[in-house]
Amino acid sequence: MRIERVTTEADVHRAADLFDAPPIDSVTRRFLSEPTHHLLLAYDDADRPVGMITGVETTHPDKGTEMLIYELGVAPVARLQGVGTALVDALAAIARKNGCYGMWVAAESDNKAALATYRRAGADEEMTFTLLSWDLSQD
Repeated sequence: MRIERVTTEADVHRAADLFDAPPIDSVTRRFLSEPTHHLLLAYDDADRPVGMITGVETTHPDKGTEMLIYELGVAPVARLQGVGTALVDALAAIARKNGCYGMWVAAESDNKAALATYRRAGADEEMTFTLLSWDLSQD
C-alpha cells in the first residue's frame, strides 16, 4: 500500500467510489487549490484507490492551528487491513510538519469501525458533545 496527497481532479474522480457522493468539479477544484486542505489516497498493490482521508487546517487567534479530520473512507475490500489507521497516521504527519498543535475528528457514537480506527491511530476520547448544524442550502 502507498499513500499519496492528491493534487489533481482526475485523481479525485478516479477514487469517486470512496466518497459519499460523486465529486463536484467546481468544489473539487476549490478544495485542491487551498494549501490548508488535504486529501490523501491509499492505493493497493494493483494501484487501485482503496482509501481516502480529508483534513482541513483551522486557525484561531488564541489557539493556533489544528487539523480537522473531515472524512475517512475505506473500500469494503480493503477494510480491516490497516488502511484507515495508515491514512490517519499520514494526515497526522502532515499536521505535525505544518505546525498544528493537535488533530480532532467527530464521529457518530455508534460507528464502531471509525472509533476503533481513530483509537488505533492514537486518538483519545475527550468528551461527548452535541452537534448543532444549519442547512444553508435551503431558501
